[in-house]
Amino acid sequence: MAVETHGPLSATDSGAERPAKQSRVAWAARTYLRWLRLRFPVSSLTRRIVILNLFGLTILVSGILYLNQFRAGLIDAKVQSLLTQGEIIAGAIAASATVDTDRVPIADGGLLEFDEGTQFGAPQDNLAALEFPLNPERAAPILQQLIKPTGTRARIYNREGVLILDSDTLYSSGQILRFDLPPPGSEEEGWVAESWRRLRLWLWRQDLPLYRDIGGENGKAYPEVASALMGTAVPIVRVNEKGELVVSVAIPIQRMRAVLGSLLLSTRGGEIDEIVTAERLAIVRVSLFAVGVTVLLSILLARTIAGPMHRLAAAADQVRRSVRKRTEIPDYTHRTDEIGHLSGALRDMTRALYRRIEATESFAADVAHELKNPLTSLQSAAETFPLAKNNDERTRLLDIIRHDVRRLNRLISDVSDASRLDAELVRVDAEPVDIAGLLENLIPIFTDFHRENNSNTTKIILDVAERPANDASYEVMGHDSRLGQVITNLLDNAISFSPKRGKVWVTARRVRNEIEVVVEDEGPGIPRENLERIFERFYTDRPHEAEFGQNSGLGLNISRQIIVAHGGRIWAENRTAEASGAKRGRGQGKKRTGARLVIRLPAA
Repeated sequence: MAVETHGPLSATDSGAERPAKQSRVAWAARTYLRWLRLRFPVSSLTRRIVILNLFGLTILVSGILYLNQFRAGLIDAKVQSLLTQGEIIAGAIAASATVDTDRVPIADGGLLEFDEGTQFGAPQDNLAALEFPLNPERAAPILQQLIKPTGTRARIYNREGVLILDSDTLYSSGQILRFDLPPPGSEEEGWVAESWRRLRLWLWRQDLPLYRDIGGENGKAYPEVASALMGTAVPIVRVNEKGELVVSVAIPIQRMRAVLGSLLLSTRGGEIDEIVTAERLAIVRVSLFAVGVTVLLSILLARTIAGPMHRLAAAADQVRRSVRKRTEIPDYTHRTDEIGHLSGALRDMTRALYRRIEATESFAADVAHELKNPLTSLQSAAETFPLAKNNDERTRLLDIIRHDVRRLNRLISDVSDASRLDAELVRVDAEPVDIAGLLENLIPIFTDFHRENNSNTTKIILDVAERPANDASYEVMGHDSRLGQVITNLLDNAISFSPKRGKVWVTARRVRNEIEVVVEDEGPGIPRENLERIFERFYTDRPHEAEFGQNSGLGLNISRQIIVAHGGRIWAENRTAEASGAKRGRGQGKKRTGARLVIRLPAA
């Protein structure tokens, strides 16, 4: 027997050069990854989307690799193949590898000789006494020819369990055995291979027995061989020390129902694992492609989410840093998803914020201007008071000072009320308010208070349209105190423009889904160009007012803010229609002039 060796007999790299190469590769990889992070920064949201998608894919692939039914099916197919192959080989050996059929040995050492044409019929009970010893010289060629194409290991044991043939030791005369020797040092497993071997061994050892090659020992140490010598073919699946699956099948070799020995067929260590590994590698290749597609789709998805959100956040931060400079929020309202809704909400919020800032700046400027007028008047009266020559002048100056102080007090009160109005409307929850009941309770109290503080009273007439059967027909959602403030402001304004002993009409009715409240007076009316201006802050136009500065000009402005906050409308118009006469207690056919302030609130 000649042995031909292949493969290098010495290492090309020394042990010191390998770590140096590995360290250089690791350093280059870290440098490249750092450059990628700086060149193509990835947002946290992108990383989360990619990681979560890959996590789900990893669980799916891991389940396929671990719970793959291909391994169980392959084992079953291998068992059936070995059983079929073993029965064929055992039959061939039993027929051709025993002693001559003309001379049959008996258990006591004698021989049964048969003449040509003689038939021997042994009783059934005496079959066990017959011996058909296996002839290794005849069995070896048969076994070699039948086993060589399959590559399966075959061992034959006699009835006592003694190994008489092993396919690993069979070779023809003059045959050259060729072995490819691995490079020196390659027999040592790396820590990755060692860890994988231990993990695989631990997984399979959970439900599979350990395989040990007994060599030339008695074959009855294998349970399947012992069963086969009893006449039963038994397959067993084991795992060897390397964590590789080994399938073995023992088939009894029988002649005339007498068991002559046992044929043990077993797969090579790693044979099934190589097939399973190849199948898993195919799954891994497909999985890698799926990973690439998943990462690409995740990045595209993240860009449609993280990119717009990053730009929206940057624009919102820019608004926070430069409040006085208008910053345009990116417009994604064309998108019908949450990003579009968020963009629209941020744009509306930013516009409202800028309006609020502008309103605050304008309000501060107006307040400063309005406060400056009475202060200037006070300063002038105070500086003139020491120069007064008589009591009449001093009394006149004191009246001016008292008037300006009252004006300042009223102005500061109205400014304070207007400044906290928005916060109060947002903080307090809205409740159902009965407008008709509010008017019926408020107007008598207002009339009594006005009569006690003003001898020149004006009559207030309330007219509420007849209610339907539903008591909630005049209900609105809002704040009763603020709605009462609006009615009070409108009544004060109407009385201030009405003539002495004049009349003010308050009417309430339901117009479809709205509640309408109208306050009318008999004053001079409002110039057409000022119908909208009267709702501006600090605007007042009282040409017939006896005393200058009796009003701050904030009443109607505050009223509009309250009505708008309740989702309603308020506007002014002039009243020049013909009188309805008896209904309001006025003369028929007489034309009346005056102002009309109309409020519309959504019904609850």
